Amino acid sequence: MRQATHRLAISTRGKGLTEFTRAVCAWVDAQSMETGLLTLWCAHTSASLAVTENASPEVLEDIAEAFERLVPEDRGQAGGQRYIHSLEGPDDMPSHIRTLLTGPQLTVPVVEGRLALGTWQGIFLFEHRSRPHRREVVLHLMGE
Repeated sequence: MRQATHRLAISTRGKGLTEFTRAVCAWVDAQSMETGLLTLWCAHTSASLAVTENASPEVLEDIAEAFERLVPEDRGQAGGQRYIHSLEGPDDMPSHIRTLLTGPQLTVPVVEGRLALGTWQGIFLFEHRSRPHRREVVLHLMGE
């Protein structure tokens, strides 16, 4: 059994999904493991990871819009309550909630030397903050 780790830096343009499947596949391929398990870890509390469709940009837009409705930034409109935590601005607390809903970790099997992703599946970093950020994702591959 072998193990390998790697850190990927991913630049975002603000809120939304940024695909990085190719970078992950290239790194897994370079490890020359036929069978294994890849864990991806997002080292942030206001961004998360997701596997979703990578064929239609409309899917990504719809997902981002759904999260805007599920966890709005400004609950203060129409008599609602504001978030208590707002140290870093109005997108701070909603970004933490969105991260909890999607999660900081993914696990993908490696079969015959390749990630076992479906035809239309891609790996995405889901940025929940309004401003662009440089995010770090840790890859850990165990296999043989």
